[in-house]
Amino acid sequence: MRKSVVIDCLAESVRNYRTDWAIVAVDVIRATTTAITAVAMGRRCFPAPNIETALALAPEFKNPVLAGESSGTIPAGFEMDNSPAQLLSRTDTHRPLVLVSSSGTKVIHEASGCEATYLSCFRNHSVLAAYLSERHARVAIIGAGTKGEFREEDQICCAWIAAGLMRNGYLPENSRTTSIVDRWRDAPPQACLCSRSVEFLTRTGRFNDLDFILTHIDDLRAVFAVLNGEVKLLAESRAIGPNPRPLLEKPLQWTA
Repeated sequence: MRKSVVIDCLAESVRNYRTDWAIVAVDVIRATTTAITAVAMGRRCFPAPNIETALALAPEFKNPVLAGESSGTIPAGFEMDNSPAQLLSRTDTHRPLVLVSSSGTKVIHEASGCEATYLSCFRNHSVLAAYLSERHARVAIIGAGTKGEFREEDQICCAWIAAGLMRNGYLPENSRTTSIVDRWRDAPPQACLCSRSVEFLTRTGRFNDLDFILTHIDDLRAVFAVLNGEVKLLAESRAIGPNPRPLLEKPLQWTA
């Protein structure tokens, strides 16, 4: 079978890939980064597409952490933001995380009817190509998008993953995929600083999240998938070579 990869964005695009496609959901700022970080720390994580679903899901667990944002605001009754940096300061990893976001968790929810659903962000992009190449002939990499825009940080991550698949023999499904890969495949993480998502983080004082995202690049040799509504760590690889994109040596300094 011909191996192909496509890059698309927004939750509503997922319906185009219901049959015979594995989905990779990408929301670098911030849902997939938060979910992957939670599970990498040993915490269970359950993405929810909206506030109502999150609130209905929470009673199924003992003392869960409700985390998330809607249109950039922490919902009433939620304990924490959709924040990977905040997770690092918490020691209650025994408490399951119920996570909702404006865009990323919607993509994850829409992908539930597809062949398989994986999560990616800057932290684990390079391990996916080898893993997917052995298991799926057709891979759709879906950027979450925000307010109808395919944000730069998601385009970069999608391009990195697609480029890895193309090196393993996958063909781009369309010219848009080729264009995104050509533009971003060699881009450094800091190329996303022009993004409106970055502007939102800086405008609202969420500097710790921006620092976290830009200083955790390909540091996890692990594959994360959604199984029965839960994000699971499926595999770790110690044999994919050194980090292709080095971490920043120290946190960035931001000014409002």
